[in-house]
Amino acid sequence: METNGSAALDLNQALGTMESSSVAAEVAERLMAVFTSGQIVPGTRLPSERSLAASLGVGRSAIREALAALELLGIVIVRPGSGTYLRGGASELLPRTLSWGLMLGEPRTRELTELRSGLEIQAAQLAAERITDEALERLAGYVETMSRSTRDFEAFREADSAFHREIALASGNSVLEDILQSIRSLLRIWVERGLRDEEHAAAAAREHAQILEVLRSRDPEAARRVMESHMATATERLLTDFHPSTD
Repeated sequence: METNGSAALDLNQALGTMESSSVAAEVAERLMAVFTSGQIVPGTRLPSERSLAASLGVGRSAIREALAALELLGIVIVRPGSGTYLRGGASELLPRTLSWGLMLGEPRTRELTELRSGLEIQAAQLAAERITDEALERLAGYVETMSRSTRDFEAFREADSAFHREIALASGNSVLEDILQSIRSLLRIWVERGLRDEEHAAAAAREHAQILEVLRSRDPEAARRVMESHMATATERLLTDFHPSTD
């Protein structure tokens, strides 16, 4: 892995310079172009705001706003007293071809969840026909982690995400896999906000266990039904953040 010093230098070189009239959204777009290129490895600490501002030829306020937006989207993570780090690999980041506006408001988020549901169902059907024993073992490990992590929401979310990535990979369709990963990236912030209840986590763990069982049976139609049921409840949990309970 690159050292922090060389990584910061490489990122500054890759970014190039920008016109002084550039706004924060353009800074974020330029950062995303570098992040999705694969030049910067996950976990890399980004250069300081001052360094990025000097490299791009913009004010520090534009850098600060861009990084705040990327943090909200789950692309970078800020560690107080340490710095800002790239959170995931290129396949996990928002593609430049997707509009930033997709993250705004309930209607767009509902549309994304509808699209994701259909694709997850298709992935499960294909995986039921193509999944390997090794992949089934990995899925079992993720289910076990979820079952014992109903109070550790971060560990639960990581296992949940890995479970669905494994199914997409097992589908044998790389285009489907990539599109699903992009949608999950867009929905990441809502997924993180939506899981706050131990009871919901336990219910979700049981749903994933059911998905695993039908994949073991290698029955595409059963996989479709079970994944469809899971996506309906998962979508309901995710969208409750728009209309929180007042009880």
